Amino acid sequence: MAHTALQGNPVSLNGELPAVGSSAPDFTLVDKDLADRTLADFAGKKKLLNIVPSLDTPVCATSTKTFNAAMAGKTDAVALVISADLPFAMGRFCGAEGIDTVISLSMMRSRNFARDYGVLIEDGPLAGITARAVVVLDADNKVLYTQLVPEITEEPDYEAALAKL
Repeated sequence: MAHTALQGNPVSLNGELPAVGSSAPDFTLVDKDLADRTLADFAGKKKLLNIVPSLDTPVCATSTKTFNAAMAGKTDAVALVISADLPFAMGRFCGAEGIDTVISLSMMRSRNFARDYGVLIEDGPLAGITARAVVVLDADNKVLYTQLVPEITEEPDYEAALAKL
């Protein structure tokens, strides 16, 4: 079981991020149109999974904007921001912030993604949503890079994640 922190207080997660070199667990998440999306929907592309607690926080917003800018013009890769936010709220945020390259996906129907990727927070005030993490997959869904951000209120290592794309 992995751990992270929220403002210095330890937070327990349900498991561990997928190991580098392993096959990424498939998922079913909900897009802005309330359609189910799976890894197969992004077949043949590298994938950057920006896993965040909620887009309604400054750090989550910043990471999404940063990855959005970095992905502009990339045709062989896709960035997905994944949270427990409802698709409607994610859509409003993306529209207001001009997010046009990152695809927002919600766990509104199930927490299986968070469980399977080892990022489900099990205790503390954020129990039931995700820790902050980044997972990069190759075009065949092999894990190339992972980062569990040690303090939820801190930004991920953008350069390291983007270098793997």
